[in-house]
Amino acid sequence: MKRNLLYLLTFVALTACSDKKKEGQSGPYQPNWESMKEHDATAEWFKDAKFGIYAHWGVLSVPAYANDWYARLMHVEGSEENKHHVETYGQPSEFGYHDFVPMFKAENFNAEEWADLYVQAGAKFGGIVAEHHDGWANWDSKINPWNAKGMGPHRDLVGELEKAIHSKGLKFVTSFHMARNLQINKDNPDKWLDDESYFPYNPNMPTSSTDPKLAKLYGNIPKQQFYREWLGQLEEVVDNYSPDLIYFDGKLTKLPDTLKAQFAAYYLNHAAKEGKQVIITHKEGELPKSVSIEDFEKGRMNHITEEFWLTDETVSVGSWSYTNDLQLKTADDIVDILADIVSKNGALMLNISPMANGTIPQNQKDILLSIGQWLKVNGEAIYGSRTWNVFGEGPTRQVKSGMFLDKLTYTAQDVRYTRKGNTVYAIVLGWSGENTEVTLKSFTKEVLEGNVPTVKSVSVLGSNEKIDYSMDDKGLHFKTPKQKVDDKAFVLKIITQ
Repeated sequence: MKRNLLYLLTFVALTACSDKKKEGQSGPYQPNWESMKEHDATAEWFKDAKFGIYAHWGVLSVPAYANDWYARLMHVEGSEENKHHVETYGQPSEFGYHDFVPMFKAENFNAEEWADLYVQAGAKFGGIVAEHHDGWANWDSKINPWNAKGMGPHRDLVGELEKAIHSKGLKFVTSFHMARNLQINKDNPDKWLDDESYFPYNPNMPTSSTDPKLAKLYGNIPKQQFYREWLGQLEEVVDNYSPDLIYFDGKLTKLPDTLKAQFAAYYLNHAAKEGKQVIITHKEGELPKSVSIEDFEKGRMNHITEEFWLTDETVSVGSWSYTNDLQLKTADDIVDILADIVSKNGALMLNISPMANGTIPQNQKDILLSIGQWLKVNGEAIYGSRTWNVFGEGPTRQVKSGMFLDKLTYTAQDVRYTRKGNTVYAIVLGWSGENTEVTLKSFTKEVLEGNVPTVKSVSVLGSNEKIDYSMDDKGLHFKTPKQKVDDKAFVLKIITQ
């Protein structure tokens, strides 16, 4: 009797799971790129949002040493990370990366506080790394045993944050970096350290373990199994948390094209059922632009583009995840980057680095709050804006487009432009001085190819002072307010006819 009941319950569960899978796969899109080629990859909310925040956080935050690649480099003999690991924890063969899992407790994590901070920082979308290269899932996964509900914090971190973020009216982001986790060089000893695989296969370390559970964490599993679980985990997150943006951190080239198309169709069909627009990102052409937008890690375009795109940048100078000596950018740096990106038709997703216990350090909070204060005053030049005839002017030049660009330091002579209808915003990337004459050289026939607009009024956001201005063949001249508006960028609002 009991056995029959067990069989019945199992059958019902499997049937429900199968029905849910069919439901997720049904819809206007089939799992092939031809079916999805008419899809609009850019959501209207994304075109207007411009600024978001997410967090690299998980087991990778526990060592708090070097950078977010510690999990890999601790297995590379002779590296600084390996030396530190041996001195601090012992040989990786004795204390492996998996031994950090019980130390990731997230005891101070408060999803409401994180979401409130995102709002105060001026973000319109926000989220978290759902799974990094290290194989750790920050949600309640039924597929991946290495997950935050079953181990470590014993909490559904993605679920808690999703509820908090959506309740604030923000769009929710999950990022996936797990394609790199698949080991592909374990049969080729000369290529153990190839960057195509995050955890280097080493017969003397846990990365080569044949224990089924450990092998999953370290990506030492058959390709077909990895493919099934990659797709299955994504479907779990789509079904349970309905993210508005799913970000992929590269190396999707390790996956079959048919698998990626299966995911895209599943996600887009799910969004269609919910009546929502969603975003998928890719790097360097790893997904078709018919279903995704391009992301430039620590980079951006150097010109205005017709297509919308995303830059993911980090609040830190070095590591994406928390380290004990983490160096940070300034709020001024980030505001300048944001203005430059938006002027060229992009959006910025800024990464923060919480501690393993879930605390966002005060120095990172201060930067976010400073950005938020700037956006309170100047946000109308960012949110909902579109590109103008030119993106900007000034001496600081970005030579090329792409990822991982060298840092540029902008000056008060650098200006970036955005537009809303007949209003042009000139974002001056530094304070020019009180009561100082500034010339916007883009307002000339030469630059605008004869289409110089008639200016009806000029004002500075955040100032009540009347702004005197004039125009001639050298450009639009105006005087800054007698009282400083901001140490960071300030915005001239130009209403044209």
